[in-house]
Amino acid sequence: MSARFFQFDFNRLRQGFAPRKPRHPVLRLLLGLAGLVVLVLLVFFSLFIGAAMIGAGLLYRYWRQRGKPVAGHGRVVEGEYRVLRKPVLPLSR
Repeated sequence: MSARFFQFDFNRLRQGFAPRKPRHPVLRLLLGLAGLVVLVLLVFFSLFIGAAMIGAGLLYRYWRQRGKPVAGHGRVVEGEYRVLRKPVLPLSR
């Protein structure tokens, strides 16, 4: 027996899953248009699903915070500030 007998032919497997374009030009055009329609539908519905998810998240956040008093966000740091004019600044050399 030779070693080539047990060798797996990857080219035949690859050709079985390779997309082949039809030879008829009208059929090629129709399949191309069908692919574009499927792509547009997927984008269209994904935009609506994304908008619905964002809207549901905002409604959930609003529903969870209803009835609670609105508090200031962050901490307040008090201090005294003095504005320096240009002649007061030291000269850079």
